[in-house]
Amino acid sequence: MKRIALVTIGTQGDVQPYIGLALALQERGYAVALGATEEFEDLVGLYGLEFHSLGPSIQSFLKESRFENAMSTSMLINGPSLLRQGQQIVDTAARAAWRMCQGAEAIVVNMNTSFGIDIAEALKVPAIMTALQPLNSTTEFPLSMYYVADDLGPTLNKLSYTAATMQQAYWNLPRNRLRRELMGLEARNMGGVFTNTDGSPLTTLYAYSTAVSPRPRDWPKTALVTGYWNLRDRSHWEPTPEFEAFLSAGEAPVYIGFGSMPFGAERNTRILKEAVELWGGRAVVARGWGGIDPRDLPDTIFPIEKAPHDRLFRYVSAVVHHGGAGTTSAGLHLGRPSFVVPQAMDQPYWGRRVYELGCGPKPIRLRKLTAELLAEALADLNSNESYRRNAALVAEKLRSEDGTDKAIKVIERVMTNFVPKAAKVARKSKAKKLSLKKAV
Repeated sequence: MKRIALVTIGTQGDVQPYIGLALALQERGYAVALGATEEFEDLVGLYGLEFHSLGPSIQSFLKESRFENAMSTSMLINGPSLLRQGQQIVDTAARAAWRMCQGAEAIVVNMNTSFGIDIAEALKVPAIMTALQPLNSTTEFPLSMYYVADDLGPTLNKLSYTAATMQQAYWNLPRNRLRRELMGLEARNMGGVFTNTDGSPLTTLYAYSTAVSPRPRDWPKTALVTGYWNLRDRSHWEPTPEFEAFLSAGEAPVYIGFGSMPFGAERNTRILKEAVELWGGRAVVARGWGGIDPRDLPDTIFPIEKAPHDRLFRYVSAVVHHGGAGTTSAGLHLGRPSFVVPQAMDQPYWGRRVYELGCGPKPIRLRKLTAELLAEALADLNSNESYRRNAALVAEKLRSEDGTDKAIKVIERVMTNFVPKAAKVARKSKAKKLSLKKAV
């Protein structure tokens, strides 16, 4: 039985798609090991997968005051210390991943775990890069990981991707040390997130749909958009009697939640309460660890500690969320109009895509959101039939796709055609000798 290792770091939205892919691989007869930080052990175990801890909780890291200060005030002041801590997270994760990947015949990684490229090189197996947002450089739009204008023009759009290259150089510092100390490899002289050490391109799988984010025409052939890697819920979540009573007491509520970014609970809760009062409708709020205080809420707002989006969203008329890739996918799969209040990373990009697809109002950054603006958006979501029609059309397209099936076919092709670096060098040398003989 061939063994495949999946290595990811991040919040639940960064882990859940890989569980979906792991399950699909397991159903095809592969032995699968999934590495993530410790808070996901129970979730991965729920699906009967082999779990390996890659280090302490990312949730704890995001809850630190330095992280919140960086997000809400100054990344310039707080960024350096966060980057140093980030390097330690990478170092810990890479050492754990080195152990879990032994015996693997392929390693699936993402930008946060790009050290897996080095592990694959040392173990002489293929590495497959993955991403949940568009990251290969293109002239069609700017880098999705930073909040910039929608379109800077072809030249500046392309140039914006150098920011990711510069950031990756910082993360490569622990990688090069680990290559020498742990893997017996020389430092990387070339290559980045999407390339091997010799500069050859890595196959990259994008786990979202072209119906939501079309594939840029200038991307390399190695960059493939597969469709979403959906995870079938096994929690058997159902509304509690209290929630059922709330649902039956009036019209379907709007879902409001801010995902895995635990910032500004007091301010967010105040805006939420005032906005719902101004709007005059009803809302269900998922507190999770995303910055909402469930205490002292009015009868028009029902708090839920935690619920799978693909089940919870069946009971709501629309969704207001932070714009994470996973929450965006869940809302669109169920055809729910959406209003995105992004905070960081790729969230503004997905908010823009929801708006451009005609599935909701123009996004407003959380730090600029007011009760009045949220109330206006809620009223718009509730009354604009074009949002509902467009969201239903997108949902129909998404339901026809099988992203994990397409991804596995590509992974199998990469494994079948993989040639270790030493063999490549030998082939080139032999070809060169034959060429010289013919010339003579």
